[in-house]
Amino acid sequence: MERVPILKLGDILIISIQIDLDDQSVLALQEDLADRVVSAGARGVIIDISAVEIIDSFIGRMFATIAGMCRMLDAETVVVGMRPAVAITLVELGLSLGGVRTALNLEKGVALLDHLGDRGTPR
Repeated sequence: MERVPILKLGDILIISIQIDLDDQSVLALQEDLADRVVSAGARGVIIDISAVEIIDSFIGRMFATIAGMCRMLDAETVVVGMRPAVAITLVELGLSLGGVRTALNLEKGVALLDHLGDRGTPR
């Protein structure tokens, strides 16, 4: 099983998903991310899914679970780079990704996290 790398940029963790996700790799990512959020003291997590072409209901629910887990660890989550086909699939599956903020690209995701930090929004 290939693990998804987690990069650190200041107090933001960046995950760029470049592999086909299966159930096991998503579960491993969830565990790895929880450890890194705590060890890095991250205030934000950006998940770049621009390379993801297909998403199923399990992986969609896991993004919402990851966002909830990060909030409990005092970090906001932003999903960036969602393709229109992926957005349509998520809507058709009835997954709203509650609690997951989205942005068009990595730059806008970082700006969103900066804006949230500036406003002192509770995390």
